[in-house]
Amino acid sequence: MSPSEFFFLAAGLVLGIGVGAGLTEVLRARPAARREVRVTIFPESVPGRAATLATSLPDWTLPGVDSRVAPERTFTTGAGSVDRVAIPVVPETLGEPVLAGAAVARLAGREGPGAATARPEADRCAELRQAMEERCGNAERMAAVAAAAAERHRESRRAYDEHVFRRERAAAAMDPRAVRAAKDEAQANFRLARSTARDRDALESAAREWLREINRVNGRSRDSAAIVAREDAAEAGLLQALERLGVEADGARITAESAAVACTEAREALAACEEAERLAALAVEPAGPAFGTPLPEPTVGDLAASEAAGEGEVLGGEAAIVRLLRGDRDTLRALVDELGGDDPDERRRWQIGLTDLVDAILARAIDATALTFPESHPFWGPYTEAQCRDIATALASLGFRFDGLGGFADGRVPSQRDLSLAVGYAGQDPMRIRIWPTEAEMPALFAGVRVDAGRFLAEAAGGLTLGEMVDLLGRRAEGLSDLWNAWGRVRPLLLESR
Repeated sequence: MSPSEFFFLAAGLVLGIGVGAGLTEVLRARPAARREVRVTIFPESVPGRAATLATSLPDWTLPGVDSRVAPERTFTTGAGSVDRVAIPVVPETLGEPVLAGAAVARLAGREGPGAATARPEADRCAELRQAMEERCGNAERMAAVAAAAAERHRESRRAYDEHVFRRERAAAAMDPRAVRAAKDEAQANFRLARSTARDRDALESAAREWLREINRVNGRSRDSAAIVAREDAAEAGLLQALERLGVEADGARITAESAAVACTEAREALAACEEAERLAALAVEPAGPAFGTPLPEPTVGDLAASEAAGEGEVLGGEAAIVRLLRGDRDTLRALVDELGGDDPDERRRWQIGLTDLVDAILARAIDATALTFPESHPFWGPYTEAQCRDIATALASLGFRFDGLGGFADGRVPSQRDLSLAVGYAGQDPMRIRIWPTEAEMPALFAGVRVDAGRFLAEAAGGLTLGEMVDLLGRRAEGLSDLWNAWGRVRPLLLESR
């Protein structure tokens, strides 16, 4: 073999090895075959445009094919196998899922929109109720945190005040002028005892007493100096703790107030939603206004009837809340039946809640001196209604409050001088009063006076909205959380005229 032939054989061998190695790498890097689903749909098996409620559904029947079954679809896998499956294609009707979409979705391994089933309509107020529960729960927690922070701040303030008292007392005891005065007093006592001493023993006893008193004065001064030094050292820490706890209390209070506002807003939104649901559930009377016509919002002022003059009988057509404020037990029983049903626990809860609401409104009316005075009373009769209320307000400012039952709260009865002061504070001349109640008649000064809670409520919160009631009752509203949480159910019942 010649050298040239040997060279060409070697070159061919090297070239073949390189090309083979390259082909091997290319084939090895090629991705593995994936399984695929290919859908072949015959023409006109799907309508050209979407059907709406304004268009009729087209006839999808194909020649030679049942109207409920479409032609076969071809599904090809990556391995080359072919599966033929008949997928039913039916027109989509209102409230009926598309079977073809569900079948294709199942074959593709996922759920399609057509696989969803119809669900019953959920409570429209559920989200608002959940938001109310969360916000009001947070408000209760924040109120507890704020109360605890305020208590810690008060304890710190009390500790600081005690520190100041101890330091000032010790500083007064170690004052050089006080020490000098105590020693001078001891010296004067010794001189007096010496001048009256009859023998040497009495004189020595007076001298010993004088020395003991001087030692006591010096000891008190040293102890007071130690107390002042100790309190001065502790003052920086007490002040720092007081300031820190004050900032924490303010922050917790602001957070609690914000959470309370959010809770009130959530309750108002829930109440509006529940009232709207209640109105929507009520059937519209055929003789009433047309559907969609807004009805006037009732108020306590619209439904509360005035009293018959001099008879004390209330006319019909009152709101339920007015009858509750008047003490109508039948109305309370009817409301408890409506809200609590047959559950004894629920009935008890609603009865307590409604009673607390009435008590809070009555107490607020008494605070505002919303009273009606008898015209035949010897003392109240000569005054107008406004003047009587001014005198009652002045008496309350002096600590003599009406208890709502014809007497004075806490048994505090004014004297004639107190009544004279109240009349003067009300802008009236006490000298013009012809008949003064005697001391024996003074406890019955408010006999015949009634709380005009219905008129007070109509003027202050005639709509009985949640915001009006919370603003009206103030701190008394804090114990009525169950009522506020269900105010959308309670308010329409309280405004009903029966």
